[in-house]
Amino acid sequence: MSVATLAMLLAAPSPSLPQMPASPPPVVAPVLTSADARDVHSYARPLEARVTHVSLNLYADFDTHVMRGIATLSVDARPDAKQLVVDDNGLRIVAVTDAQNRPLPYGIGQTDKVHGAPLTITLNGARTVKIAYASTPGAKALQWLSPEQTAGKKQPYLFSQGEAILNRSWIPTQDSPGIRQTWDATINAPCALTVVMSGERTGETACQDGRHTASYRMDKPVAPYLIAMAIGDLKFRPLSAHTGIWTEPAMLDKAAWEFAGLDKFVSAAEGLYGPYRWGRYDVLVLPPSFPFGGMENPMLTFATPTVLAGDRSLVSLIAHELAHSWSGNLVTNATWDDFWLNEGFTSYFENRIMESMYGKRRAAMEADLAWTDMQNAVKEAGGPQSPDTKLHLDLDATRDPDDGMTQIAYDKGATFLRTIESVVGRARWDAYLRGYFDRHAFQPQTSAGFLADLKARLLEPGEAEKIGVDQWVYQPGIPANAVHVRSDAFPAVDAAARAFAAGGPVSAVPDKVTTQEYVRFLDQLPRQLPAERLAALDGRFHWNGTGNSEIRFAWLRLALANRYPPAEASAEQFLTSQGRRKFVAPLFQQLQGQGEWGQALARRIYDKARPGYHSVTQVTVDRLLGR
Repeated sequence: MSVATLAMLLAAPSPSLPQMPASPPPVVAPVLTSADARDVHSYARPLEARVTHVSLNLYADFDTHVMRGIATLSVDARPDAKQLVVDDNGLRIVAVTDAQNRPLPYGIGQTDKVHGAPLTITLNGARTVKIAYASTPGAKALQWLSPEQTAGKKQPYLFSQGEAILNRSWIPTQDSPGIRQTWDATINAPCALTVVMSGERTGETACQDGRHTASYRMDKPVAPYLIAMAIGDLKFRPLSAHTGIWTEPAMLDKAAWEFAGLDKFVSAAEGLYGPYRWGRYDVLVLPPSFPFGGMENPMLTFATPTVLAGDRSLVSLIAHELAHSWSGNLVTNATWDDFWLNEGFTSYFENRIMESMYGKRRAAMEADLAWTDMQNAVKEAGGPQSPDTKLHLDLDATRDPDDGMTQIAYDKGATFLRTIESVVGRARWDAYLRGYFDRHAFQPQTSAGFLADLKARLLEPGEAEKIGVDQWVYQPGIPANAVHVRSDAFPAVDAAARAFAAGGPVSAVPDKVTTQEYVRFLDQLPRQLPAERLAALDGRFHWNGTGNSEIRFAWLRLALANRYPPAEASAEQFLTSQGRRKFVAPLFQQLQGQGEWGQALARRIYDKARPGYHSVTQVTVDRLLGR
């Protein structure tokens, strides 16, 4: 798309859209006026002028790895507002106009390597702002894959990952989780590729000159990091009237089998905390370079193929991403300091879904493993006095919001909610949570707001002090009253680990147990084991080549800690075949701590693996390896 074409788009009237349900006039959420809702990771000034709707008309250029076109922003501003400030990370701005195509003055401020730069637009009374622009080939939110990097090996692929503050690299808007926005999009792509987005599909054109367009909309206000897109050789398989799977044709049968119970997950979640409010619930299984286990994009969860274990043992990921449809998407952290409001609530809710679906024994195993993860996260953060072990963080503007995306938010947050439940009882707690999601639906939230709501609507006199709710949120470490769910399956596993570590025969190690039990066994083994002991395990269980990513990860952490030579090839294959940060970062960190042997191996593997990683994973590993 040339600059001339951009100018033509800019001059054209906005495309007509299907009639949307009537919405109330946009207002600033009351929580945004509070001091603790000030988002230092966005340049926006929402109390002066805020974006309420984003309309995208974009061309996906697979030759230059660029998205280009027009973003039309609807603005709610104070009568005296002079400027609109949006977030921009590397965008090439061509022109900015009002609804009548009159130029609006604009300027791009100083660039920060984490946050990008402010794009400041003089409104001159405008309440519609049209921005003609293009992303750069290195836009942090976008990963352009060659055909060789896909399962089918025939077509290129593009996907976006916006959380936390990456969408500003392809969408000029106020990229703050507290500034919820509706949106619509028309995406032009090659005819051989299918466009999917985190919204309702509203239309598709016929192929013309090798390209077609697909249109989507989201008529419910969402945090801007939840605007997501993927373009590739994609096929769909319905699993029920309201659920289904998108993925590459080569992976469709496997993915559809793994997630066959999707509709049952939705029913279980609704039975706990009320109606699912987003219409469809579909899952897109992406190529292996996707940096997270899953991303809770509304209506279309993005999922890593590393959960396709072949035995449905890792489907708790779907429980987690589905739970986000209430905690995170419906009620969203106003700033990244309160990331735990998204992930702690969701981790708790996930475990309740798993209990409903698979019983208390399975849920207890997963909660017990999460307890261990939490203890390890406290150590990695610097110990229980580290400020990074608080739930409410203080991520100043010098830090990347990703710094707060640790297991503390997930597991300490879930443990806090489980501790509240233990004091007030499940019936009261569930009734409160259901009402909480209703009262704050489609709104941002802060820790202070949650605690005020909790004290006003649930806790009786003395209960806040008994639980220590303020300590849980604002103080470091894990409070002494934390509820530790203990699995009744793990004592036998722990005993087996002790016996093996003491020299017992490998034949005595239990087999045909759950993934969770295998992971527990591996995690309980001492980090120093003789090579012959590791070889015995490898010879019996063949963990160097297992397709179960959680077991493979736990095995490699043990094997690499012992510099076990046969694990080198396994680590290289694992680290070059997927880019999930949960697996990749700890393994590189472990290698980096293994002296010259590990550091040389890390360098060799990373040189090969890095080009296939998303920027989210690249940034993390670059920092670990000092690049």
